[in-house]
Amino acid sequence: MTATRHTRPPAAAGHHERPFTGDPGRWERERSRALRTGHVRDHTCSAACELVFVHERTPWGWLAWTVPGDGSTPEIPHRIAVLTPGASRAQRLALRWLTRRPAQRIAPDRIPGSLRFSTAAVALVSLVAGLFAVSHAVPVDVALPAMLLAPLLAEHLPDGLDSRARKLVHIVEGDDACRYLQRLAALHTSLVQAAAGSDRYELRRSAEIGHNLLWDAASLLQARDTRAVSDDLIARERLMLQLAHQVAQLIHRTADEDQTRDLGRPPGLHSPSVPPSTPRPMTAPPLKGTVLMPQPESGPADRTPDVYLLFAHEPYYPGPGTQEINTTVVAADSLLHPQVRQPDGARIHVLLTQGRQPGEIVPLATLTHELHGGADWPTVGDWESVTTDLLQLVRSGDCDALSLGLPEIARALVCTGPHSHVRAYDAAADDFVVYGSSERAAVLDDVGMFLTGIATEQPFWPGDSLLPPLVSRRA
Repeated sequence: MTATRHTRPPAAAGHHERPFTGDPGRWERERSRALRTGHVRDHTCSAACELVFVHERTPWGWLAWTVPGDGSTPEIPHRIAVLTPGASRAQRLALRWLTRRPAQRIAPDRIPGSLRFSTAAVALVSLVAGLFAVSHAVPVDVALPAMLLAPLLAEHLPDGLDSRARKLVHIVEGDDACRYLQRLAALHTSLVQAAAGSDRYELRRSAEIGHNLLWDAASLLQARDTRAVSDDLIARERLMLQLAHQVAQLIHRTADEDQTRDLGRPPGLHSPSVPPSTPRPMTAPPLKGTVLMPQPESGPADRTPDVYLLFAHEPYYPGPGTQEINTTVVAADSLLHPQVRQPDGARIHVLLTQGRQPGEIVPLATLTHELHGGADWPTVGDWESVTTDLLQLVRSGDCDALSLGLPEIARALVCTGPHSHVRAYDAAADDFVVYGSSERAAVLDDVGMFLTGIATEQPFWPGDSLLPPLVSRRA
């Protein structure tokens, strides 16, 4: 797994802890304006007070901060809005419309209600324009409706635009809800910054998934409090942590690869950027390629869905200036594609989906281990031709896949059995380093963490016109 960006993104904890974290001077300017133009939050503030909000716009929405009267900096936003994922330019302009400064209003003493200053200004202009038009032979029945319609539009059109724009955002209020969404937004911002300016698909995809998680969490918090949806919120936060962890490892691994190419400990097996105790999604499946012996008989009820095949291959470069791809992960059902050598692919599909756990990543080397070290491959099929056909499917875009550029040791580990060892010479220590099953499981965990984030939003597409799976008996 490679990336073009070589700098580590700022720690997630630094984002949105305070208003305008990257531009403290902006907060001071906004605070000074609020003190001049509106009501700040202090001991004199009541429920009827119209507080002045300072809007901090972000690529995914905005945070609305109030201004404390004691001069301190707020720690929790008063309101957080999340823009719909994949928003168009027009929809982003609607978001800016919602963050405009509030309209100033006129409240006459003897007339109930209030009137916008803009409405009064438009009424005055329309009156002058109407009189001018009438004096120049414009019919009264044309000028008069226009004179009356202009101030009505100025008064009521903004409210209509507000209603339409709010359909594109999920707005969350309340300390508990905003505190939770603030944490999630900080993690998502780290993903956005990592993806900015990078042509790496994994980084851009992580940012997209993070936006969808943020949108879903805001939707939950709009309707109910945090306690009522605590399980769903925890699951989303853990998945966001997982994405942030994976992105940090990708960037850290790429930086290490640029600095050294020796055969020391493979970067990315145990990244120090996130503590090992970082929680994982509650729904994350086991992804370690554990050897699970198949049942004596297999049928449709015995097959496990959502299993993935990982196989190494000759490195290739997907485009100019890109780094090599040397390992690929595909959905098990891609083995049933008619362009894959058959019935070999269907027979391997039976092995791959028997007795597994949902979401499990099974390296080709694990199947070799289960087939008595490869002695039984001739009775199953030609795995070399099958993986060659699978790689051709991937490169032609006829199925979904996760294409990886694994480091040398990590790739060697997934090419060996679950109980095998890889020895590498460490020139710095003048000694050999032995990597075993725990390091192999760590590599598969790294791959699985990113794969889970992608497949959570949209399952892998195995291809079209798939053959029916085999029902076979195994000893």
